[in-house]
Amino acid sequence: MSTEPCVFIVDDDYAVRDALRLVIENTGFACRTFESAEHFLQASCLNEYGCLLLDVNMPGMNGDELQTELNRRNMRFPIIFLTAYGSIPQTVRAMKAGAIDYLTKPISNDLLIKRVQAVLQETAKRKEKDLAIQQLNNRLNDLTNRELEILPLIAAGHSNKEIGRQLGISYRTIEVHRARILRKTGMTNILELGRLYEACRLKSD
Repeated sequence: MSTEPCVFIVDDDYAVRDALRLVIENTGFACRTFESAEHFLQASCLNEYGCLLLDVNMPGMNGDELQTELNRRNMRFPIIFLTAYGSIPQTVRAMKAGAIDYLTKPISNDLLIKRVQAVLQETAKRKEKDLAIQQLNNRLNDLTNRELEILPLIAAGHSNKEIGRQLGISYRTIEVHRARILRKTGMTNILELGRLYEACRLKSD
């Protein structure tokens, strides 16, 4: 996956695609263009991140259908729809399906860049959060089911004896599990462990 965001333009009109590409690239963003929804779905960029400038009315698969297919594949590209013939019901339907914006052609360059910048900033924040969740969860991957059961009790501040009584095992066994949990997560004390657990819990909400 590219570390830099990219603006993907899907429009069957070459002149529109090229004009949009020039505007985007002149602003400093990476950009890729596609003449159809089908070409976009066949491209390798589906593992990249950024935002999608998507024409609504195209031959073959239209913009609404591409949005539906991306949602079906659980590929949550932020979409800015572009249309010359939009309607209120169509706009509402697209926004309910997750579109970020719905702009009517012709679009001023300033408005387009403003919308794209806002979307990419939000996308970068979401990517950073997803990476943080992954890094935190990686620290918990080596824990056994019993250790995962004990972890929230330790993080909540319960003593070994309290946890042992609650789970029906000896506090000595809890001591062993506690030491293993600290070692596997790379934490040096219970306070750090509690912070790690809380960060994982909050970021996953």
